[in-house]
Amino acid sequence: MEPGVWNRRLSEDVFAAQRTEVLAQWPTGASIDLDEAVDRHHAMPPSKNVSRAVASALGEGRTLIQPRGGVATVDGQIELLRGLQEAGADLLPTTLDSYTRNCRFTEAQEGLRASLEQGRSLLNGFPVVNHGVDGCRRVVDSVELPLVGRPGAPDARLAAEVALAAGYSDFEGGPLDYFFAYTKDTRPEHVIAWWQYIYRLAGYYESCGVPIHQEQYGSITGTLVPPSLALAVVTVEAIMAAEQGVRHVGLGYGQEGCLVQDVAALRVYPQVARRYLDRLGYAHVRLGTVMNQWMGAFPSDEAAAMGVIGWGAVTAAFGHATEVITKSPHEAEGIPTIKANAEGIRCTRQLLNMLRHQAFPDSELLAQEMEIIDREASAVLDRILDFGDGDVAAGVVRAIDAGVLEIPFSPSKHNRGRILPARDAMGAVRLLDFGNLPFPDDVKEFHRSRILCRGARDGKAADYHMVIEDVYAISHGHL
Repeated sequence: MEPGVWNRRLSEDVFAAQRTEVLAQWPTGASIDLDEAVDRHHAMPPSKNVSRAVASALGEGRTLIQPRGGVATVDGQIELLRGLQEAGADLLPTTLDSYTRNCRFTEAQEGLRASLEQGRSLLNGFPVVNHGVDGCRRVVDSVELPLVGRPGAPDARLAAEVALAAGYSDFEGGPLDYFFAYTKDTRPEHVIAWWQYIYRLAGYYESCGVPIHQEQYGSITGTLVPPSLALAVVTVEAIMAAEQGVRHVGLGYGQEGCLVQDVAALRVYPQVARRYLDRLGYAHVRLGTVMNQWMGAFPSDEAAAMGVIGWGAVTAAFGHATEVITKSPHEAEGIPTIKANAEGIRCTRQLLNMLRHQAFPDSELLAQEMEIIDREASAVLDRILDFGDGDVAAGVVRAIDAGVLEIPFSPSKHNRGRILPARDAMGAVRLLDFGNLPFPDDVKEFHRSRILCRGARDGKAADYHMVIEDVYAISHGHL
C-alpha cells in the first residue's frame, strides 16, 4: 500500500483549510485567534517559556524535573500545579483525560459536569478543549513556571490549538509514539498527518518569534522497548517536526532499568539524531534529552516504589538528561495525590543534586552499549530512508508495514508483533526474536549470546516465560 503522507511542510493554504476543520470540532475552537495568541506569548515572562528553560539547563548542565498530572476542573488543576511548583518542579504538566485523547469532547463535558457537581475529579486528566482558551489561561496565569501539554493522543490537533493559544509552550508527543502505543485500528499515515498539523502549528508560533519546545514521548509502550527502536522512532519524529518549522526538540527515552544500557542510550540519542538531522538539512534544530522514569509496572509498597523513582533519578543524572519525567509512590494504585507526586519530585531532586558533579565512569561496556544502540538504530533509519527514497514519512509507513520497524506489545493491528524482547544477565533489554528488523548478523548474535548467558546462569530456558517474568520483574522487586 502506498503511503498517503510525505515529509513536506504544509502550505499556508493547506494549513488554513485544515485549521477550519479542526477548530470546528468543538465550540471553544471558534475563539482561537493566532495573532492574538502570539501577542499573549510575547507578553508573558520569558521564564514561563519551556524552550528558554531547556536552553538554560543545557548551558548549565542541569536536569529539569517535570512531573505528570491532570484533573478535571480548572480550580483543581490550579491547586495541583501550585502543589507541584511548591514541591520543586521546574516544568509543570497538564495531562489530558482519556475522552479528550480520543476526541470525545461530549463525554469529556459530561465528566467535567459530574466532577463539578460532586466536588472531585471524575476524569483522569484535564479536558483542555472543553475548558477552552480562557479556562486554560487561568491555569497558566496561576503559576510561575512554564507549562507542558501532555496529550497521549493520536489526534490532538484541537487540544494543541487550545493549549498553545493559552500560553503553553510545549505540546509533548509525536505520531509514531502514539500510533504504536495508543491506537488499534488507525493506519500510521493518518496519525502522521494529524501530527504534521501540530508540528506546523508549533512552527507557525516559531516563525512569529515564539519558541515552542517539542518534547517527544519515547517510552512508547513502556515495557521492554529496545533503546535502538525508540531512538529510531524519536529521530523520525524529530525530522518530521523540523520540516514543519519546529526548532527545539527533546528526544524522549523511557528508562529500562539497566544503568549501563540506559546511560548509553541517553548519551548516544543526541549523537544519532544530530547525524540524521544534519544529513537531511536540519542542522539548526536544537536537541536535548528527556528521560521518563520507569513506565512499566510499579511495586505497590510505597518504600519500594520510592526505590524505583530514586533509580530513575540516578539514571537521569548519569545520562546527563536535559529533563526527567517523574513518577510517584502511588503509581501502582492509581492517580497519585498532590502529596505523592510531590514526594516523587523531592526524591528525584535530592539525588540530582547529590550526583550533579559526579561522573559515571567511561568503560568498554558503556562504549559497547553505545555502539550497539547506534548500529541498530542506524540500520532501521537507513532502511526507512531507502523505503521512502529519502522521505522519512513515506518510508516509515512502508517500514511499519514490512516489519522493519515495530515495537513490542503494541496494541496496533498494523504493528507486525513478531519481535520478542527479554533481559540479559545484567538486565539490559535484548531480543529473542528479531522479526524483520534489519539488524546486522553480528548484532543479532550478540543479543542471542547475552540472553543465553542469563539462561545458563539462572537455569532457565530463553523462551516466552522469561519474557513474562521480565515484564513484571520490577514490580516484584528485582530487574
